[in-house]
Amino acid sequence: MKKLILILLLFPYTLLAQDDLLNELESDIQEDNYVSSTFKGLKIVNFESTKLVNKRNLFFIVAHRFGSVENGIDDFFGLDQAVTQLKFIYGISDAVNIGIARSSFQKTYGGHIKYRLFRQKKNGFPLTIVGYNLLTINTGLEKDQLPKLEFNNRLSYVSQVLIARKFGKRLSLELAPSYLHENFVRFDDQDNSQFIMGVGGRYKLTKRFSLNVDYGYHLNRSSSSAFKNPLSIGVDIETGGHVFQLHFTNAQPMFENGFLGQASGDWGDGDFFFGFNLSRVFDL
Repeated sequence: MKKLILILLLFPYTLLAQDDLLNELESDIQEDNYVSSTFKGLKIVNFESTKLVNKRNLFFIVAHRFGSVENGIDDFFGLDQAVTQLKFIYGISDAVNIGIARSSFQKTYGGHIKYRLFRQKKNGFPLTIVGYNLLTINTGLEKDQLPKLEFNNRLSYVSQVLIARKFGKRLSLELAPSYLHENFVRFDDQDNSQFIMGVGGRYKLTKRFSLNVDYGYHLNRSSSSAFKNPLSIGVDIETGGHVFQLHFTNAQPMFENGFLGQASGDWGDGDFFFGFNLSRVFDL
């Protein structure tokens, strides 16, 4: 409940920042005939998009994901089992971002770097290509339950290549081949090194609304694993430059190592999670 109160307190402050964010959104580089606004959010839903924070901008992001709606009113459609992630992202340049975050899911800390390699050009190069690397530390693992636990076992690594193209004014699509390495895996026959092919897209419905979908196909999941491939559906709502993201997903964790390898929900059983993202930008 304390988490929900914190988010509600931050929400009015976020709305006051809309003008600042509008300036940031409208300042996308457009020289040399580059294609702009392939994605409006830094994430499609779960997967990173090819959008980056502009130079000397600092983003503060509150991402909140409720528990499964499966149990209905017993836990108020997931409210009692909610998790939160707080993240800061800084634009070293228009093409290089760094970020740190903390999630209440497994008490995980993470640091990432995101960098643009190529950018789609009108009548030129047809794709935007961005690299993404993440290191996470799972502080939720308990030595009482894992007597041989070492610090190295808490670490996970993710590397992704985000390949996107904007088709006209409404449709943007992305491929996200992903590599995940977990030093500690929960099933004995699960390889520490895992490979996932991510796909996602955004379709602009109106001037202010878009429908977003992403999915990750795990290529070498253990046959004994209870985890699922992550499937997420959401909407972006633009209000005065602020992009407010609402979504449903079968993966409660928000770090890449979590949703790529540990999506626990099953859409067919009504076992999925509702979440939203709020952003505040500071021009430094």
